[in-house]
Amino acid sequence: MSQTAEGAGPPHRAPTMADVAQVAGVSHQTVSRVLSNHPNVRESTRSEVQRAIEQLGYRRNSSARALVTRRTLTLGVVACNPTLFGPASTLFGLEEAARDEGYMVSAVTLRQFTSRALEEAIEHLSDWGVEGIVVIVPHRAAVAALSELRLPFPVVTVEGGHSLPIHGVSVDQELGARMVTGHLLAGGHRTVWHVAGPPDWLEAGARVDGWRATLEEAGAEVPEPLIGDWTPLSGYRAGQELAGRVAAGAARRQSHGVTAVFVANDQMALGVMRAFREAGLSVPGQVAIAGFDDIPEAEFFAPPLTTVRQDFAAVGQASIRLLISQLESGVTREAERVVIEPRLIVRGSSTPS
Repeated sequence: MSQTAEGAGPPHRAPTMADVAQVAGVSHQTVSRVLSNHPNVRESTRSEVQRAIEQLGYRRNSSARALVTRRTLTLGVVACNPTLFGPASTLFGLEEAARDEGYMVSAVTLRQFTSRALEEAIEHLSDWGVEGIVVIVPHRAAVAALSELRLPFPVVTVEGGHSLPIHGVSVDQELGARMVTGHLLAGGHRTVWHVAGPPDWLEAGARVDGWRATLEEAGAEVPEPLIGDWTPLSGYRAGQELAGRVAAGAARRQSHGVTAVFVANDQMALGVMRAFREAGLSVPGQVAIAGFDDIPEAEFFAPPLTTVRQDFAAVGQASIRLLISQLESGVTREAERVVIEPRLIVRGSSTPS
C-alpha cells in the first residue's frame, strides 16, 4: 500500500467560490452577486467577500462565467501583414481600446488574405468563443474574400473601403495625400512626383487618388507614379530612378524637373532619402520629400521627415465601440462608416531652413 510522504499536505488546488463563501461566512449566491456587482448587497457584506477573495487569491473562472452569462468578454481580430507599421499599430490600438472597455482580444494573423484563410480564421475565433470580430482588410483581395463569407457574429472592418455592407472604420487616406501634396505645391514646386505603395492595397490607391486630384486641380503636370512595396529597399530603388531624372534635367538645364516627391509611406521615404544622399542631392535644398504614417523614427531622419500622422488609437476606439454597440443592441442596422481625419506634420525634409 502506498504511503504519503511525511509532512505532505493535500494537493494544491485553486480556491473556489465556495471557499470564498466559507471564509466570508456568506452564501455562494452572495459571493456571485458581489462578483457581478449586484446592487442588492450590503457594503459590509461586500467588504467581507472582497477580503476573503484577496486572502485566498481567488480568480473567477471565465469558462464557468461564460456558460452562465453566455458572455466571454473576448473580441477577435483578423489581420494580415502585421509586421508593417500600419497594421501593427492598428492591432495595438484595437487591443488597447478593447481593454479599456473590459474586453480581451484574440488575434489571428494571416500570411495571405484568401477566402479560405479568412474562413478558417473566423472558424478558429468562433471556436474560441469570441463575441464579435474586427477584420483589418487593407487589400482589395481581402475585401473580395470577406464579401463571400457568411459571418456568424457582428463584424467591423478597418480600412476596408466602402464597398461592403458592414460597419467600418478608416482613416481618410485621400485627404492625407491631398494635405501633403498641397503643402509641397505651396512651397513653389511646379509638380510633385509620387512613389506609390502596392496597387492591391486600398490605402495606396487612395493616396494616389488624393495626390493626382490635387495636382489636377492646381493645373500641374501629373507624372507617372513609381511603384514600391512599402519597404525601404523599394524606396531606395525609386530614389535612384528619381535621382537619375534630376541629373538628366540638370544636364539639359531644365528648371521644372524633379523638385518634390511625396512617398506613400515613411519607410520608403527613408530609402528615397538615402538614394538622394548617395547621388549628392540636397534635401530639401534640391528636392523636397514627404512621407506618410509618421512612424516614431520619422522625426529623427536626416533631415526630419514631413509626413502624415494617422491616429491609430482613434481607429481602435471607434472600431471597438462600433462592435460593442452591435453586441449590446442586438439589432441589425444599416452599415455605419466612421472616417478619422489624419494630420499633416511639417518638418525639415520639405521646408528649407
